[in-house]
Amino acid sequence: MNPADAIEKHFTRLTADQKRALRKLGIRSVRDLLYHFPARYEDTRPAAPVSGIAPGAEVSLTGTIRKPETRKTWKSRRPIAEAWLEDASGRIKLMWFSQPYIAKTLHDGMHVKVTGRVAGTAEKPYVANPHIEKSAAPPGAAPGSLFVTDADEPDETPALLYPVYPESKGVSSLWFLHAVKRVLPAAVAMPDPLPPEILARYKLPTLATALVWIHRPERRNDAEAAKKRFAFEEVFALQIALARERARAKAERALPVAVDRAALASFVGSFPFPPTTAQTRAIEAIVGDFEKAHPMLRLLEGDVGSGKTAVAAASAYLVATSKPPGRIAGTLQVAYLCPTEILAKQHFSTFVSYFRDHPIPIGLVTGSECRVFPSKIRYEESAKISKAAFRKRVAGGEIPIVIGTHALIEKSLAFKHLAYAIIDEQHRFGTAHRQKLVTKGDTVPHLLSMTATPIPRTLALTIYGDLDLTLLDQMPSGRKPVITGVLGAKERERAYTRVREEMANGRQAYVICPRIDEPDPDKAFAMQAKSVKAEAERLSKDVFPHATIGILHSKMKPGEKEEVMNEFAAGDIDILVATSVVEVGVNVPNATVILIEGAERFGLAQLHQLRGRVIRSTNQAYCFALPESFGPNTRERMKAFTNAKDGFELAEYDLSLRGAGELAGGKQWGVSDIAMEALRNRKLVEAARGEAARLVAEDPELAAHPALRARSAAALASLHLE
Repeated sequence: MNPADAIEKHFTRLTADQKRALRKLGIRSVRDLLYHFPARYEDTRPAAPVSGIAPGAEVSLTGTIRKPETRKTWKSRRPIAEAWLEDASGRIKLMWFSQPYIAKTLHDGMHVKVTGRVAGTAEKPYVANPHIEKSAAPPGAAPGSLFVTDADEPDETPALLYPVYPESKGVSSLWFLHAVKRVLPAAVAMPDPLPPEILARYKLPTLATALVWIHRPERRNDAEAAKKRFAFEEVFALQIALARERARAKAERALPVAVDRAALASFVGSFPFPPTTAQTRAIEAIVGDFEKAHPMLRLLEGDVGSGKTAVAAASAYLVATSKPPGRIAGTLQVAYLCPTEILAKQHFSTFVSYFRDHPIPIGLVTGSECRVFPSKIRYEESAKISKAAFRKRVAGGEIPIVIGTHALIEKSLAFKHLAYAIIDEQHRFGTAHRQKLVTKGDTVPHLLSMTATPIPRTLALTIYGDLDLTLLDQMPSGRKPVITGVLGAKERERAYTRVREEMANGRQAYVICPRIDEPDPDKAFAMQAKSVKAEAERLSKDVFPHATIGILHSKMKPGEKEEVMNEFAAGDIDILVATSVVEVGVNVPNATVILIEGAERFGLAQLHQLRGRVIRSTNQAYCFALPESFGPNTRERMKAFTNAKDGFELAEYDLSLRGAGELAGGKQWGVSDIAMEALRNRKLVEAARGEAARLVAEDPELAAHPALRARSAAALASLHLE
C-alpha cells in the first residue's frame, strides 16, 4: 500500500458527502489520513455515577440526553435550554441560561460527556451551563470492542483510550477510527523524515511507532510521546525549509544601497518627534543589512504605536536617494505593500509629511485610484493621475517610493530598479503575495516585513524562521499607558460618562461591535451579539443624543469607508461605531476612548490591536472592554488583557494560558494544532531550529535525506500565513 496513493483507491465506497468532507479536511491520500490525528481521547472506564453527585461539586459525567427543550423562566421570562442526562444510576437536569439555541443542538438518545458545576439543592440538583461534548463512545463501551470491525476480527491489544477525531459533515469520528485501522499497516512502509541520530538524541519514537501510539494508544504516556514526536517533526520540517530559503537568499545579489549616515541623520532629525532608542537600533540594523551584498530578510515587530512607519520611512529614504549601479541619474525604488486601502492611504499621507522637505516623488496605487506627490501644480499636495500614466512613471523609474494595496503586485505594474520591499502586517498576506513582490525586478530586493500583531517568540522563530527579528519594544516619549477597564452590564454607565467627558474636551471615541447587522431571530445558531447598525441607532437615540455618530464596517464600498474615515479624522464625527475593520493601522490621534462590546468574542491579540487605536497621541487614553458573559475563561482572559504592560507580554501570557492556536489561529498560520501547542515549549523550538541549521549547512540539498526534503517542502507549502 503506497501512502501517497489517493484515498479513493483504498475506500471505493465513499459517498459524495464523504469525499466532500475529506477534501474539506485536507485528506487526499493515505498519508493525509494517517496524519489526521485524534483531537482527544476518552477514557472508556466507567464514569462517576449521576446518583453520587452533590451541589457545589465540579463534575464530569457521561450519559444519554433525554427530553431537550427550551422554555422561559416564570418571573423574568429569561430563555433557558434544558435536558436530562441519564445513566444506569439515575438522571440529573442540565440547564443553560440565556442560551436557548443549545437545545436545538441536542437530540433524545445522544451520548454525551458533560462537565460543569452542580447547582440547586440536594433534593433538586442540576448542572448549570455545562460544557457538553458529543461522545464517540457510548456509556459503558467495552474497551475490547473499540477497534473491532467484524465479529471474527478481535483486537490483539485492546485499548482503554478511545480516540475522538475532528469531524466534518459526512465523516464521523467513528468512521475515522475504522478507516485508520484499515490503513495503519501502511505506516510500516512510510520512510521516516527524521534522521536516526535526531530520534536518538531527543528520545523520540520512530514514525511507525508514533503513528500506532497516536491512533491506538494503550496509555496516555504513549499518546503524549507520539504528539511530542509529531510536534518536533513539523517544527523541524518548517525550520529545515526556512533554513534552505535563507541559504538561497544569501546566495542572491542585492542592488547596492548607498549608506550616507550623515544624510540619514539629517532626514530622521526632520521628523516631528525624536526617535526612540528602539527605533534608532532598528534603523541601524536595517542599514547594516543594506551594507551587505545579499538581500536583507528582516521582521520588524513593534507594539501598536511604537513607530514602525518612521523606521520604514528612514530606511526608504536611503534607498530612494541611491543611484542604480553604473548610472549618474535616477534612483533605486521602494515598494510598500499594505493590507487595506485605508492603511495604504494613511501611510501615503504619513510619508508625504516626512518627505515634504525632500525632493523625492511618492506614489500611491490602490484598486480605486493612483496618486503622485508632489503635484506639478501645487508642490505641497498630491495629484490624482490615470493608472496608465502611473504605470509608465513607475516603469521609467520616475517614482522612487510606491505605496499600495494588492494593486502593487499586479503584473501590469513593473519597476525599473526595485531594491527594497516593505510589507506591512505581514501575516495578512500569503507567501504567494510576498513572492510576487520580491520578484518584481531583475534582482531580489531587500525585504522588511512589519507587524503590530503580538507574536510569541517561539511562533516568530517558527513561522518567520527565514527572517532576522528586530523588536520595537519602546513607545515614543510622552505616550501614556492606556487605562483599561472591564465592565459588566450594570457598570457600562461609567464608560459612557468617560466618553461624555472626553467629548467635552474636544476628543472622539470608538465603539466596536462584533456584528454588522442584527442577527436573524429565526436562526438558532446566529451569533447573539451587538451590531454596528443597531448600536449606532441606540447610542444616537438613548445615550449620546447630541453627538454626531458614524458607522464603519467591511461591507461598505471603499469610497464610503474613505469618506467616513476622512470625516472622523477631521473631527466631524464624534463617535465612530465600527467592526474590527479599524483593528489595523487606523490613526486618529484625537480619539482617546474606545468601547469594545462583546469583548469575549475577540482574541487577545485583536483586543490589543483595537486598544492601540487610542494610543496615537500624548493625551491620556481609555479602553473599556464590555463582555456579554463572565465565565471563568472570560474572567481570566480579561484579567490578562487588563494587566499586560504591552503586546509582547500579552502574547507570551496568552500562549502559556491557552496555547498559540487561540492567540492567532492555527488556520491563519498554516501550522497544525499539535505544532501550535508545541510552541509553548521554547526548548523544543530552539532545538529544532539548531538541528535544522546544522543539517542544512552540512547537506544544503538534503541529498542524503530525501524523505525529509519532501516533508519540509510540504510544511513550507502549508505555511500560507493568510
